[in-house]
Amino acid sequence: MQQAPRQFSDVRPVAAPAVSRLERFGLWLRDHQSLIGRLQWAMVAVYLPLLIVPALVPAPAPGATILTDLTRFAQFLFWGLWLPGVLVSVVLFGRLWCGLLCPEGALTAAASRHGKGWAIPRWMKWPGWPFALFAGVTVYGQMVSIYDEPRAALLILGGSSACALLVGWLYGKEKRVWCRFLCPVNGMFGLLSKLAPMHYRVDGRAWDACPPARTRTMRFNCEPMVPVRTMDSASPCHMCGRCAGFRDAVRLEARAAGAEIVRGRGSAGDSLMALVGVLGIGSAAFWWQAVPWGPDPARGPVAPWFLFGHGPDAPAVTLLAGGAGLLTLALIALALAAAVALPLWASARLAGGGVALFHRLALAVLPLAAAGIVAGLTRRTVAQLADSGLAVSAGPVWAALLLGGGLWALWLAHGVLGQRRAALAVFAVALTPPLAGWGALLWA
Repeated sequence: MQQAPRQFSDVRPVAAPAVSRLERFGLWLRDHQSLIGRLQWAMVAVYLPLLIVPALVPAPAPGATILTDLTRFAQFLFWGLWLPGVLVSVVLFGRLWCGLLCPEGALTAAASRHGKGWAIPRWMKWPGWPFALFAGVTVYGQMVSIYDEPRAALLILGGSSACALLVGWLYGKEKRVWCRFLCPVNGMFGLLSKLAPMHYRVDGRAWDACPPARTRTMRFNCEPMVPVRTMDSASPCHMCGRCAGFRDAVRLEARAAGAEIVRGRGSAGDSLMALVGVLGIGSAAFWWQAVPWGPDPARGPVAPWFLFGHGPDAPAVTLLAGGAGLLTLALIALALAAAVALPLWASARLAGGGVALFHRLALAVLPLAAAGIVAGLTRRTVAQLADSGLAVSAGPVWAALLLGGGLWALWLAHGVLGQRRAALAVFAVALTPPLAGWGALLWA
């Protein structure tokens, strides 16, 4: 008697080719979506109280620590552990956070299953949103002291979650429209996932060779709306595992770290996000408060907290000081981006390339940009631990992180440029401004 065709959710037969551990993990994710759903709602149950309660209770008393005060503890979890941990996870595992743990993703997906299902408007598909939203939210977060002011955290993170719910309810149709088009970190996560040493590879020939009779029994819902058949980048993929094994053509596989940057192509949007966004604004968000100039903070009218905020232990911010801080942050971001872009352009020209090569070299800077942001965030982690009597010496870790990011960037540039040593030397010059800036902030 002829054996029935294997269903999409069945376990692979014994006679199938050897399956790697990573591929097994991808198939496990596919077959345990209900468990992943419960995990996501558990994250929501932790996220919302830690976001809302600190904004409603009195400000921490002098001398409060992460061990004695809920607000300090929530700030430590959000900015000391969660944010740097998420960035590191994206570099190592792709957008696994988005597909498995993100509370905003869970909220917008849930709303999309019960909403109106309207057509996605054209304005929402504007390709400039990833950069504009990342820049706007990052800069505004600095202006209202999001790390120190619970009301600012609730305003920005809570507002983002509320918008995710609204967009999912209006336009979802069981899709993560918010995540696909309007999430403020979508652009940064999309770029950093190119560095990850794992991805879902799609075999186009196996996809097309799958018998039509079998494809009718196979179904999966790609919530971030990725065209899986033609997916050649890890940037849009949320690594949720729903498509694993589909048509025997989609597999979770290992790859060389940064291989997508070495072998792929860049674009003007990618370069803008990498140089001005992740590197420029991402670094300036930590550097701007350390500059030795600025107006007298006591002169002029005091700004409302939702415009230019301050922590509970800091003096009120005037409109003049807040405007000067905004200008300082913008100038630092643009100057750093320009200081890196000019050597990159010279390197591309020296190698005999043009704009296309410049865009690839701009992506090669991403490891150092990410290392700097993680170092800046963990600087706050160390300070919070020290305030709680848990002194940690992070200098060697920061040095290894920045040195490793710089060497990784050089390795990627070598893969792009090949044996053009002069061009590689000029590329190395582009790494000196961010390294010098982070060195001055962390050790000077």
